[in-house]
Amino acid sequence: MANGVGEGCAQLSAVADAVLYEGYLLYPYRRSSAKNRVRWQFGVLLPRNWVERDGPVTPGVSGSADSWYQRTECLLRVRRADAVVRVRVRYLQLQYKQVEAAGADGVHRPVESLRTADGVTRLSFEEAVPRETEVAVPLAELLRGGRSFAVGAPAGAEYEPLPAGAGRIVRRRREVRGGTTVEAEPLGAGLYRLRVRTENTADAAGPEAPRSAVLGQALLATHTLLVGDGAEFVSLIDPPAGFAEQARGCRNAFTFPVLGGPPPEPAGGDGATGALLLSAPIILPDHPQVAPESPGDLHDAAEIDEILTLRTMLLTDEEKAEARATDPRAARILDRVDTMPREVFARLHGAIRSLAPAPRPAAARPAWWQEGGDDGLCPSTDTVLVAGVPVGGGSRVRLCPRGRGADAQDMFLAGRTARVAAVFHDVDGSVRLAVTVDDDPAAELHDWYGRFHYFRPDEVAPLDRAACPAPAAAPAPLPDRLQRRPQT
Repeated sequence: MANGVGEGCAQLSAVADAVLYEGYLLYPYRRSSAKNRVRWQFGVLLPRNWVERDGPVTPGVSGSADSWYQRTECLLRVRRADAVVRVRVRYLQLQYKQVEAAGADGVHRPVESLRTADGVTRLSFEEAVPRETEVAVPLAELLRGGRSFAVGAPAGAEYEPLPAGAGRIVRRRREVRGGTTVEAEPLGAGLYRLRVRTENTADAAGPEAPRSAVLGQALLATHTLLVGDGAEFVSLIDPPAGFAEQARGCRNAFTFPVLGGPPPEPAGGDGATGALLLSAPIILPDHPQVAPESPGDLHDAAEIDEILTLRTMLLTDEEKAEARATDPRAARILDRVDTMPREVFARLHGAIRSLAPAPRPAAARPAWWQEGGDDGLCPSTDTVLVAGVPVGGGSRVRLCPRGRGADAQDMFLAGRTARVAAVFHDVDGSVRLAVTVDDDPAAELHDWYGRFHYFRPDEVAPLDRAACPAPAAAPAPLPDRLQRRPQT
């Protein structure tokens, strides 16, 4: 494997690890926390007879719904006849940690918690063990019918004695049975559609059993890493112009494939390709990266390291003791936070990656850092010209997110109509339109809360050709929700 690809694969594995433990154990990292009683929310592949007990599942683009299979389809551009695709399927296997107290009769009995002579408390809890299976398949074999391989893990049990004969910890795992099939079909000269399908092949003993009873048979947080040797993957978010139709023809179920590794420098002008691909159960952009300032995983959705670190620091000694007794990974998070050097913590605050590539001249740019820099601006009454039409609060538009550089979730709104709620001027001099989607059943609620979708003026098309009506009177003071500027 070339050095560049190997380094990119290591970086992508770090992102994949974050995906693997996304939501594994949420702040405040205690078993008693309500949100830690309903875990395993992404990429959960359960036995088919349990998932379909009430009918077939409806495929989605991400794995926030339980399923029995996961399908990745992507485009592969081949550079050599001897091209090889490496497929790595990764997931967690549930492990039940049971604390057992030793009785006077020598019999061990299950307990919820046990405090031993060394002053340490142990709690019964559900842990997880990372698993992965990797195969390398030549393109020629993929075209001859592909390859299937097992991705399961055996049942097992481990026993850990506690100090002074107080009892033991028993960790038990149920068998997980799964399989993956990889195949390819030609679409044109040097272009192929690659399909990777992973299934849970077990049968649940009781299809009517609660979810908690069958999680031990599940592949949790399932995702796939793909590496091309002599081939490269085509971005489905930003495909080269000649591959746009083929990209739209890819059908992904319960997963979302994106290019991995660092983005090219400089960025290509005709779509994106790369030798690495991550197909994850959560929606990510192409070339996802772990922030270099991040000192470690926090297992929490959309991690904001500084805030979560501060909140973890503020846990009481009793809360920290419970978190440490809950799970070894939670204990490592607390230890890392408690011993974090001041300079490491300082790096978590205020990192700026880049500003707009072509900001307006300083004289024309609102100086937010100067007192009075935003005087005269009003989000609800300001307008911006789009195709010669003033667009502002109340205008109706059609959403046309850019093919390159657009947020992945915005792409799902392409072609939908929306109503503009406000015009915001950002700190870098750019403008954003805050909109609510017309057919969103929660649009009124989002508007009330001030939770909008944000689009650039060049990403919308006016539906009202007339100018925006001028307000009849001076506007009333706006609630804080409209004064907020979008974060980019």
